[in-house]
Amino acid sequence: MSMIQTDNLIFEYIRRDEEGNVESITKALDGVSMEIKKGDFVAILGHNGSGKSTLAKHINAILLPTEGALYVGGMDTREEARLWDIRQTAGMVFQNPDNQIIATVVEEDVGFGPENLGVPTQEIWKRVEESLKAVGMYEYRTHSPNKLSGGQKQRVAIAGIMAMKPQCIVLDEPTAMLDPSGRKEVIRTVRELNRREKVTVLLITHYMEEVIHADKVIVMDDGKIVMQGSPREVFSQVEKLKSYRMDVPQVTELAYELKKAGMPLPDGVLSVEEFAEAVERCLKGA
Repeated sequence: MSMIQTDNLIFEYIRRDEEGNVESITKALDGVSMEIKKGDFVAILGHNGSGKSTLAKHINAILLPTEGALYVGGMDTREEARLWDIRQTAGMVFQNPDNQIIATVVEEDVGFGPENLGVPTQEIWKRVEESLKAVGMYEYRTHSPNKLSGGQKQRVAIAGIMAMKPQCIVLDEPTAMLDPSGRKEVIRTVRELNRREKVTVLLITHYMEEVIHADKVIVMDDGKIVMQGSPREVFSQVEKLKSYRMDVPQVTELAYELKKAGMPLPDGVLSVEEFAEAVERCLKGA
């Protein structure tokens, strides 16, 4: 079953002068068609201006299509009457956790969303406990968010979304403002939620190492989908990725360069362990 589906999605940013006359039109999405199945972990890659964040804002109906359509759980985002249901189905986590954390105590912040949804008090506290445990932040429930690290704050923001029981979480560059340790914390949390809770995850990022465990990788450029497939299928095409101004994981790049130099390594090596095993096989066969 489809969780998210787009049909020839087009979105144009229209800039107007003070009198309301159109000054310029920028096509941010240009005929995007894709399908994300329920329970999938999908990563969207692209350089700045590729359209990936604009696409994310459509999934939560923050933006609406200029042409084409986007469906969340079968609901058309253009139908105003379904807006509340769509935003309950697809929760969104942004770059800066400080923009999503509003309470002075962690557990109160996580309970804010369910309270707004009219969830009974006893159920709210149950959800708060479950969500904080799911992201590994239960022991910090009585702490002030201001005293947490960037990675911990982002995990609290994710818990706040989880407490509203969405079927899908859209993460728009959630690790962009974090150090390497914080990035690992957040990605580990997201992977666990996808694996244990079966939540559909759409991760938008420009850090290649974050996507190697995804079910599917989509690469965007100039508002279009230009590549898609499993991480191995996509990262096997190093030169094509570079043509879209994209990097590949460092270990993939190293294996690719060694293969070009004559070492018989496989395409699309994704991890250090995989690289070490491949090199060992080559040395034994030499």
